Amino acid sequence: MSERERSQRERGARRAGRPAAPRGGAGTGRAPAAPSEERALTGGSAGTTVRHALGRIGFYTFVAVVTAFFALPMLWLVAAPFDATPGLTPSIPDFTMRNFRTLRDNPYALASLRNSILLALGTAALALLCGALAAYSLSRVRIPGRDVLLYLLLLLSSIVTGTAAMVPIFLLMFQLDLIDSRAGVVLVLTGGLLPAAIFILKDFMDSMPRSYEESARVFGASPLQILRDVVVPVTRPGLATIAVWAVVNVWGNFLIPFILLLNPDKQPAAVVMRTFYTEGGQPNLALISTFSLVFSIPVVAMYLFVNRRYGFRFHGGIKA
Repeated sequence: MSERERSQRERGARRAGRPAAPRGGAGTGRAPAAPSEERALTGGSAGTTVRHALGRIGFYTFVAVVTAFFALPMLWLVAAPFDATPGLTPSIPDFTMRNFRTLRDNPYALASLRNSILLALGTAALALLCGALAAYSLSRVRIPGRDVLLYLLLLLSSIVTGTAAMVPIFLLMFQLDLIDSRAGVVLVLTGGLLPAAIFILKDFMDSMPRSYEESARVFGASPLQILRDVVVPVTRPGLATIAVWAVVNVWGNFLIPFILLLNPDKQPAAVVMRTFYTEGGQPNLALISTFSLVFSIPVVAMYLFVNRRYGFRFHGGIKA
């Protein structure tokens, strides 16, 4: 019905004394909504809004509780080294630097940090070298049962942990005359990290286009030159991830250095920390908290540097 016809119909209805049909319902067959229906719609909308608000409040409350649960130990770690009498609960510290002077005077504390750095860097370098060579070979050479071999290595390295294999590892190190040797500890730690390192690095190698290597071969590059000048720069984020992962695993490892290193002068910080107890077994909280803070700074600094420079990825991201 046109607008003109509708207007004429409304004028005729007014002259005859009949109420005109509403514009929204004329010719459509729909009746206007009743007041009870409008109240029901308004009430449903208000109920949905209330439920949504309560859900958001509950979610943020849960997040706040979980954050506080993990933040309180961090607050204690930051505050306790500067407290003259630290306790087991976070509190406003009675500021002092005496704990750091006591740690400096300890004959084994700073030397153990140097030992941890040597073990961590040595293990990371060896794991990167062997892992990159093995991953590149497995990525480019078609070997029957290659994928099954990788999964078996990863599975066995997860099942047979350092604790379960400690007796044969100790006997092997004893026969090789590597007991109380940092080199023996580096070899054992590297062997435990290699399966996962090869598995992760192989994914980076697979994602690199073969055209890069073919271009290098055209100019006479050898396989090792291709690995050094082409593969390593492209897979640098993966190598950085494996390096940080290896350092973190070695940095907090207690069992293997504790069993294989007999001389206290060679033991890393994770092992020396057990000596910060009194003869009665009571922990020296001032020394433990101060050493824990100093012990965590190198790893946190390395993580922030690598994350800012390279980022962390556990898979390749280049397409051919």
